[in-house]
Amino acid sequence: MKKYLVLPVTLLMSITLAACSTDGGTETVTNNQSNSNSTVGLPVVTGAAGTQPVITAPTGTPPATMQTKDLIVGTGDVVLPTSTLTVQYVLMAWSTGKIVESSWSSAPATFPLSGVITGWQEGMPGMKVGGRRLLVLPPDKGYGAAGGGPIGPNETLIFVVDVISIS
Repeated sequence: MKKYLVLPVTLLMSITLAACSTDGGTETVTNNQSNSNSTVGLPVVTGAAGTQPVITAPTGTPPATMQTKDLIVGTGDVVLPTSTLTVQYVLMAWSTGKIVESSWSSAPATFPLSGVITGWQEGMPGMKVGGRRLLVLPPDKGYGAAGGGPIGPNETLIFVVDVISIS
C-alpha cells in the first residue's frame, strides 16, 4: 500500500510547491488604458539591480497610453508626488531605438519629482527605493510636439529608472 501512495503524494507535493512558487515579485504591470494589462510590444529590459539596464529596442507602433512596469520591486521608502529623488536612468527614443541619455555614464541624478515631465510625475509615485521601473511615455506625457534637446517632436520615450534614495 505504501508503494502506491508515493506517486500521488509526490505529485501532490509538486503541484503544491509550484502553486506557492514565485518569481520574487519582481514584475508588476500597470497600463493606464482601462481594461487592459497587456505588455505586448513593450521593450525588453535586462540587467541586475545596481547595474546599467540593457533595453532591447521595440518594434511596431508605440502604445498610445502611458505604460509602467516594475522590473524590480524595491523594499525601501515609497515615492510620493512631493518626493525629491536620486535615480539612475536610461532614456531610449522609441522611433530610433537609440539611447538618448543615461545617468549611468556619469552620476545619479537628483531632482524634485514635481519639476520633471508629466510622465515621471504620474508614473513614479508608488515606486519604492531599490526598485527598477520601466516607463513608456507617449508624447503628451513627455516633450510633446515641440520635442526638446535630443528628443524629437512627438517622440515616445522609454525610461528605465532605478530609485536610489528619496528625500
